[in-house]
Amino acid sequence: MAESSVESGPVDGPVLPPTAFVLPRRRPLVVVKADLLPAVSVLCVVGLLGIPLGWLWSRLAPPERVYVRDANLVIPLQLESWHRFDDLAIFGLVGLAAGLCTGIAVWMLRERRGPVIMIAAAFGALLSAWLCAKIGLAFANSHYALSGAPAPNSVINEAPRLETMWVIVAQPLATALVYGLLAGWNGRDDLGRRLG
Repeated sequence: MAESSVESGPVDGPVLPPTAFVLPRRRPLVVVKADLLPAVSVLCVVGLLGIPLGWLWSRLAPPERVYVRDANLVIPLQLESWHRFDDLAIFGLVGLAAGLCTGIAVWMLRERRGPVIMIAAAFGALLSAWLCAKIGLAFANSHYALSGAPAPNSVINEAPRLETMWVIVAQPLATALVYGLLAGWNGRDDLGRRLG
């Protein structure tokens, strides 16, 4: 028998045809240290937004008209007790609108896009909603303050109030949702941080 002059080596797997040239893709890293100072700035600026929002809510929320029977007994007029829900709904809508605007505005900080700024914006929105509730109630109480004791058999306006504090989660949830939707819609690995 004749031996072949070509030696065949072991084959690891099927031989694939050469593919098109592919650029190596390096996943962008999350920049934490460089984004900390801007994140604190975002948290503070967004948090201070609660002061004008609280004033706005105190002017938009309707007061509840009550009948003063005597010094210790007040009775809501018919259908006026629904304003307690109106106060809560207006606060939630103001928070949702502020969260929507905050998410979009923070997304416009192109060179700082990422999870660090998103978390700072969400916590800033939570601080803003808490300030809005506390300062808004104070503004409303001062706006509808009585100069003296109400006379019996009179009708007065009670200041708007919030029945539950759970409504403060509307603003940070809207902020995080809008920012997350914009990040998902972007489709770039670096979220477009590079300006070039």
